[in-house]
Amino acid sequence: MAQSNVVLPDGYPEFLGSLKRRVHETQLRAQRTVNTQLIELYWTIGREIISQQERQGWGAGVLVRLAGDLRSEFPQMKGFSSRNLQYMRAFAVAWPGAEPIVQQAVAGLPWGHITVLLDKLDSVESREWYAIAAAKNGWSRNVLLNQIMNRTLERTGSAPSNFTAELTPADSDLARQIAKDPYVFDFLELTEDAAERDLEQALMDRIVDTLRELGTGFAFVGRQVHFDVGGDDFYLDLLFFHVEQLRYVVIELKTGKFQPEHAGQLGFYISLVDDRLRRAAHAPTVGILICGDRNDHTVRYALSRSGSPMAVSTYTYDALPSTEKDALPDADELTAALGWDGTGQ
Repeated sequence: MAQSNVVLPDGYPEFLGSLKRRVHETQLRAQRTVNTQLIELYWTIGREIISQQERQGWGAGVLVRLAGDLRSEFPQMKGFSSRNLQYMRAFAVAWPGAEPIVQQAVAGLPWGHITVLLDKLDSVESREWYAIAAAKNGWSRNVLLNQIMNRTLERTGSAPSNFTAELTPADSDLARQIAKDPYVFDFLELTEDAAERDLEQALMDRIVDTLRELGTGFAFVGRQVHFDVGGDDFYLDLLFFHVEQLRYVVIELKTGKFQPEHAGQLGFYISLVDDRLRRAAHAPTVGILICGDRNDHTVRYALSRSGSPMAVSTYTYDALPSTEKDALPDADELTAALGWDGTGQ
C-alpha cells in the first residue's frame, strides 16, 4: 500500500515515468515476438499441409480430422479450426519459398490482417504492397480493409505528372506516391454541381476523412493560405506538409475540366511556398491539382512547360457499396492511424 506521507526525492516522477515507458516498450516487444512466432507457426503448418496433400493426396475430410485432433491436444489455442487450417494453407501458397516467413513484412501483422489479405486480394504484388503498408503504418484490420476497398494501390502514383522531368529520379519516385487518381470524396455527400468553395469547405469540415483519402503522412497546414506579393494578395486553396517526405504539398481544387492556365496558377503557388516557407532540410515542394475532369493530351502539354513539379488528378463522388462502408473504421481510429492530433501539427 502506497504511503502518502513519504517524502519523495527530487526527480522521482521522471524516474517513475522512465520505468513505465520501459515496461510498456518491453510488453510491446514481447507481444510482437509472440505474434511473429505464431505467424511463423501458421505458415509452417500451411507448408506441411501442402506437402502432405501433394504426397498423400489428403482430402477435405483429413483436414477436418486434423483440426479436431489439434484442438483436443491444445484446447487453449483458438486457431485450430478446419477453416483456419485452410487459411494456413492459403497463407503458405501466397507467400511461398524456402526463406523463413519472419523475414517478410507480413510476419509483423496479426493473423486477422493476413486473412483479409488472403480474402480480398489475388495477386502476389498487391498482397505484398498492402502487407508492407499495413506493417509500416500500423493499420488496424479495419483500416487495412478500407484501404483495399478504396483501391489505394491502384490509385497511388497513377496521376499524370511531370515529376520525372522536374525532380531527381529518387525524389520523383517518392513524389509519385503522394498523388492518387482519382480521389474518392464520397464522404462529402455533395452533388456534381457543387462550387469549388463548397468542395473546399466540405473537405475542411471532414478533415479526418480528407486526410485518410489523401494518404498516410499528410498533415494539414492551412486553407486559403495568404501570400502578399509586392502588395498583390494571393490565396492558395489547401496547404499540407508530408511528414515522411519532409515536403510541402500545395493542393488546388477545380470543379470543372482541367485548363492549361490551371498549371500556371499552381506553379505560381509552388514557387511561393518554395520561396517563403520551405527550409533547407525540406524536399522540393510539389503541387496536386484536383479537378472534375481532364483531357490527358492537354495535361501532358501543360505539364511539359510548367517548370514546377505537379500532378493533375480527378475526383469522384462514387460511393462504396454499403456493405463495404459498414467495415470502415470510425473517426477516432482513423485519427490514430494517420497520426493526426486535430491541430494540424
